[in-house]
Amino acid sequence: MTCQKTSHTFTKIAFKPLHTNLFNIVLLSFFLTLGCGKLYSQEIKSKKNALPAVKQTDKPVKTVVDTIKLDTVKPKKTFLDGKVKYRAKDYAKIDQKNKTITLYNEAELYYKDVELKSGIIVLNYEKDEVYAGRIKDSAGVLTQFPNFKQGGSEVQPDSIRFNFKTKKALIYNSRTEQGEFKIKAAVTKKENDSVYFLKGARFTTSADIDNPEYYFQTNKVKFIPGKKVVTGLTNMVIADVPTPLALPFAYFPMSQEKSVSGIIIPSYNDSNTRGFSLQNGGYYFALSDNYDLTVLGDYYTNGSYAMRFESAYAKRYNYRGNLNVRFENLINSERGYPDYSKQNIYNIQWSHSKDTKSNPNSSFSASVNMGSSKYFKQSINQANVGSNLNNTLSSSISYNKTFNTIPGARIALTATHSQNTQTEEIQMTLPSLQGSIDRVYPFVGKDGVKKGFIKNINLQYNVTGQNKFVTTDSLFFKPQMFRDAQIGLQQSIPISTNFKIFKYFSAGASTNYQETWVTKTIEKNYDSSKNEVVTQTVNGFDTYRTYNFSTNLGTTIYGTFNFGDDKKIQSIRHVMRPSITYAYTPSFEKYYDNYYVDASGRVSNSYSRFDGSVYGAPSKENSNIVGLALSNTFEAKVRDRDSTKTEPKKIMLLNNLNFSTSYNFNADGKDILAWQPVLVSGGTQLLDNKMNVNFGATLDPYAIDNSGKRMNVYNIDNGGSLFRMTSANLTLNYSFSNKGVKEENKQSERNGGRKDDLFGTNTDLNDSRNSQFAKEKDDGEDVITEFFNSKIPWDMTMAYSLTYSNVNRESKITGNSIMVSINMDITPKWKGGVSTGYDFVQKGVTFTQFRFERDLLSWRMAFNWTPLGPNSNWNFFIGIKSGVLSDIKWNKRSTSNR
Repeated sequence: MTCQKTSHTFTKIAFKPLHTNLFNIVLLSFFLTLGCGKLYSQEIKSKKNALPAVKQTDKPVKTVVDTIKLDTVKPKKTFLDGKVKYRAKDYAKIDQKNKTITLYNEAELYYKDVELKSGIIVLNYEKDEVYAGRIKDSAGVLTQFPNFKQGGSEVQPDSIRFNFKTKKALIYNSRTEQGEFKIKAAVTKKENDSVYFLKGARFTTSADIDNPEYYFQTNKVKFIPGKKVVTGLTNMVIADVPTPLALPFAYFPMSQEKSVSGIIIPSYNDSNTRGFSLQNGGYYFALSDNYDLTVLGDYYTNGSYAMRFESAYAKRYNYRGNLNVRFENLINSERGYPDYSKQNIYNIQWSHSKDTKSNPNSSFSASVNMGSSKYFKQSINQANVGSNLNNTLSSSISYNKTFNTIPGARIALTATHSQNTQTEEIQMTLPSLQGSIDRVYPFVGKDGVKKGFIKNINLQYNVTGQNKFVTTDSLFFKPQMFRDAQIGLQQSIPISTNFKIFKYFSAGASTNYQETWVTKTIEKNYDSSKNEVVTQTVNGFDTYRTYNFSTNLGTTIYGTFNFGDDKKIQSIRHVMRPSITYAYTPSFEKYYDNYYVDASGRVSNSYSRFDGSVYGAPSKENSNIVGLALSNTFEAKVRDRDSTKTEPKKIMLLNNLNFSTSYNFNADGKDILAWQPVLVSGGTQLLDNKMNVNFGATLDPYAIDNSGKRMNVYNIDNGGSLFRMTSANLTLNYSFSNKGVKEENKQSERNGGRKDDLFGTNTDLNDSRNSQFAKEKDDGEDVITEFFNSKIPWDMTMAYSLTYSNVNRESKITGNSIMVSINMDITPKWKGGVSTGYDFVQKGVTFTQFRFERDLLSWRMAFNWTPLGPNSNWNFFIGIKSGVLSDIKWNKRSTSNR
C-alpha cells in the first residue's frame, strides 16, 4: 500500500482488543483504506472471521452482548515512545510488509533530539532503525549528503545507519566539527551518545575538510564529543604528502568550556651571547570562568632565565582587566670573560576598567606600565619597538566617588607614576587626593535665575593632597625613597562671577583663597668651618596662606566676505574672539627668612622654608600682569561639485589661529622685562580631513646682546624687525588608504608605543599566531580578479616634523625628519610592509623595519627584519593559526645588538 503525501506525521498507537461488532469492522476498514499504518493484530483477524451475519429487518434491533472474554495477553509495546515527524519533496512511501517508510529527495525526519536530513531516508519501525544516504541528480552525481544531529553533535557522512533503541550508529565517510577541529573518518561506530570509534580518520583545522592543506592521519580514534580525542599512531600530512612527523599516540582536549588548562610547549632558540634556550614554555591555568593565569618561562644555557605571569579577568556588567608581571635575569657571555655582565630587569602592566552600569556614582580604573627603565631595551623576550624608542613610562590608578547631596560633592583618590627611561628618574604620587563641593550661588532667588553681577556670584570648596616621591630606578621602593617623601595638603575657596557689559562683552571676576599644609620644611645656616651653606630638613607640621584676584573681558566678532553665488568660493567667514585678563597676586615675603654668611652680619639671599615642598613656596614678589589673547577661525562656503545640491559646501580653512602675550607692570627692566614673547599657534585639516597640519612660533619683541641675553631694548629699535622669531615648528600627519579603516594598535600604545606603525609593529614573541598587519574595518567588498590586477589594497601613514631655532641668533634648522609606514597586499595571499624615515639634519636613515606575511589558509608564515641600529634583528615564524594547535610551529629569530 502506498501513501502519496509530501508531508506527513506518523505516530505509533497501541490498540486494545476490539469488540466484535459492526462498528469495529467499519473503523478498521477505514484506517486500512487510508494506508497510514498497520493497525491490526492476529487477535483482531481471528475475531473478524468469527463475526455473525447481520440481517436487515423492520423490527427494532436487539442489542446482543458479546460473551467472548477479553484476551489476557498484553499487547506488544510500541517500537517508538515519541512522535516521529517526517517530510519529503518527491514522496513518502510506506511498506507495511517490510515495515518501512521511505522518504525520497530532500527528506527530513525528526524524533526527540534526533534531526536527520538526507537525499533518501528509510525508516524501519520494526527494527527501530533508520538509514540515510545520498541520491543522484540528473547528471548522475551523488548529492544531498546526510546531516545527522543529536543534541549538540552534528555529523555529515556519505551514509548512516542508526538504531533508536540502542543509540548505536554506523557512519560512512563522516564529517563533523568539534570546536576548531574538523574530523573526517572512513567508518565511524557510535557506541552511545558520548563515545565514538573512528577508523581511517583525519582531523584538521582547515576550512575545507574534503581537500585540506594539511591534516593528521590515524587509523584508530576514540572520540568523546566535547571532551577529548585519543588516537593511535598519528602522522602529519601536508598537501597530501606524508611527513616524518609522527606520534605513537596523541591526546587532544576538546572541552566545550571556554578554556581548559594545559601545558604550553616551549620553542627552541639560540644566541651568540647566551647559548641555547627554551622559550615561552609553561602552563595555562583555566581557574574559572572569570579569571585565568598563564605562567611562562625561558631558560638559556649560560644561566639566563625569565618568568612571566599573565592573567585576564572579567565579570559581566561589573569589570574587566588583565595583569602581566615579567622578570628577567640576564647574563651576557660567561663568567671570567671581559664582556661578562649580569642584571635583573622587570616590568609590571595592569589595566582595569569598571562598567558604569554596575554603579554610576563610583568608578575605578587602572592603567599601569612600570618597571626597569631598560626593560624594553634589553628584554630577551620583547620586540616592542614603540616602547623601546619611547622615553617615558606612565601609570595611573584612580577611584572616583560622587555623593548625591545638595550641593553635590565628589572625591577622587589617584596614584600616578611617571618614569623617564633615559635619566631613570621616577616621580610618583601614592596617593593623591582631590575633593570638591559643587558651586553654590548664595544670592540666587527662588526663581533660580542667574542674571547680573550679584546673582552670578558663586563659591566652591576644593581640597587636594599628595604623598609625592622623587627617586631613581636604583632606589625605587627602597627605604630611602619613603624617607624622602613629600606630604602636603592644599585647600582653596574660589569665588567668582560673570556678567554682561554693553550687551556684547562678557566679563568675569574671581578671587581665590588658598591654604597649604606641609609636613616638612627646610632651614639654612652658614657653616664657617666648612665655608658652605648647610640645609637641614625640619620634620613637623607647617602652613602658609595665599590669595589672588583676577578679572577678564572678552567678546566675539563675526565677519563675512562675500564673493558672489556664481563664484566657486562664495564666501569666507572669519570669527575672532579677543580677550583681556588681569591677575594680581600680592607678595608673601613674610614666609621668607635670611641667614648670615660671616661674623660681620652680611646677609645672603633670602630663602623660604617651604622651598622644595610638595606644592613649592609662595611667591616673594607681587604679580601684576595683564594678558592679551586673540583666537581666530576661518571657514569658506564653496559651490558643491554635485550640481543636484542647492546648498553650498562648508570647508574649514583654519581650525584655529591663536596669538597670546602678557605685560608685567612690576617689571624692573633689568632682570624682568615687561612684555612676554608672543606665542603663535594654529592648525587645520587638508585633503578631506586626512592630513593634520599644526604649526607654532615664538616672537620676541626684545633684542639680545652679544652673549644672547635679552635686553630692555625693542628689536625694532636695535635695527631689526618688529619681532624676532626665536623658535618655530611645523608638523604634518597624513594617513590614507584604499582599504577600510585600520584598527588602532591598543596593545602597542598601552606599552608606551604608538597607535600607528611609524615605529614598526610590535612582535609578541609569546604568541605569533596573530597577524603583524592591522585588521581593516571593511567599508565594502572589493572584487579582486584572478590575476589580482583590478585593485591592490594598500595603506600609508606619514609624519613630518620641522623645527627652527634662533634663540642666540643661530638661525638654523634643529630638526627636520620624515617617517613613513606603508602596508600593501602584494597578492591575495602575500602582504608586505615597511616603516622607515630620514633625518635631514643628521643626514641618516632613522628606524627601519621590513615585514612580510604569507597567508597559508590554516597556517601563517611571517618574517620581519630590522636591519639598522642597536635594535637590529630578524624573526621568522611559520605555524598553525588555530589556538588548539598553536604548539605546532617553527619560530627562529636573532637577538638584537642591545
